[in-house]
Amino acid sequence: MQVKDMNVEQLRDLIRHTVEQCLEEYFGDPDIGLEVKTEVKQKLLDSLKRTQAEESSILAG
Repeated sequence: MQVKDMNVEQLRDLIRHTVEQCLEEYFGDPDIGLEVKTEVKQKLLDSLKRTQAEESSILAG
């Protein structure tokens, strides 16, 4: 598909995707190769459990 054949939304998506690719290539992932600390993992898991419990109580209520 050529740009001249795209509608506005398709062109926006193409531009957005192109910008994201360029930024990823330029900056990369600053966290690549790093590990998440055990304490952080546990806090995330606890937060997820609380969120799921709240959703369950809302659905049950």
